Amino acid sequence: MYENLDIITIGEGLVELSSNTSLKFAQIFDKYYGGDSLCSAIAALRCGSSAGYITKLATDNFCEYLLDAWGSEGLDTSHVKLTGGQNGVYFVGKKDNKSEFVFYRRKTAAMSLCIDDIDFGYIKNSKCVYATGFVQSLSLSVREVVREIFKFAKENDILVAYDPNFSEKVTTSAEAKELFEEVSPYIDIIFLNTKADTEALFDTHSIDKVLKILADKAIGASIIREHKNGLHVSNCGCYNFVKYESSRVVDATGWEAAFNGAFLNYYLKGYDTIKCARLANALSMLQIKNVGAIKSIPDKIETEKLYNEIYG
Repeated sequence: MYENLDIITIGEGLVELSSNTSLKFAQIFDKYYGGDSLCSAIAALRCGSSAGYITKLATDNFCEYLLDAWGSEGLDTSHVKLTGGQNGVYFVGKKDNKSEFVFYRRKTAAMSLCIDDIDFGYIKNSKCVYATGFVQSLSLSVREVVREIFKFAKENDILVAYDPNFSEKVTTSAEAKELFEEVSPYIDIIFLNTKADTEALFDTHSIDKVLKILADKAIGASIIREHKNGLHVSNCGCYNFVKYESSRVVDATGWEAAFNGAFLNYYLKGYDTIKCARLANALSMLQIKNVGAIKSIPDKIETEKLYNEIYG
């Protein structure tokens, strides 16, 4: 018997240790959790969706904490696999009004996730699956998992959403293109940014050129975040632009992942894409006002209150 979930994300769960001061001087850290696709799942949950998570966790001293924390959010962890080894950890601090990071995530348990760990009956009972290029890059076996889940979803009329989440610290542009091309035939919704993604994948910052490429690939909906400007929202040929509102930034860690989760939540509820983008923008505006990728994600009430204040 499977639970009918709105969204299932695939990824790597990390322990987050954060401080409001520079890592050089920090003596006390707040413990939480992070991970790009996990951040999207929690944002969707806090906006009202049901969500499940596919990953592998190591049975180290953080395992019980992570499972309990995810469960308290309402995240379905029934298909999280346990194994030996270690879980990834990262530190985030503030230096000169910018976030600073230190990651310890070599050979983590999540990297050992493989196709044999996947129960496709679990996928079949969902409305949407979501993963990122960062998740694909964890290992060859995880890459296969993402590809096969996306393919299965497409074949079973399940919405497929994707964010390349490109970082030159993780992959090269050539590798990012390969990862994208591998799953592009299955993607229904894509999230991109002009700061890194469009240049890495398409060799251009031109919104028009990117939209043409995506249309040629029959990707129905796209949300392109133009750095410091706003959101270009396209769905089946209908185009709109959402200007960014000014907002105080304390920590922008994970804001794009949180945006994605909120957008998918409202999209699955039948809202038009421009309203989905505005609601997701409202959530991310609140999220960046505090330190921590996931712990700072607001709930549905806060999100919709700010949406009404901004957009009426």
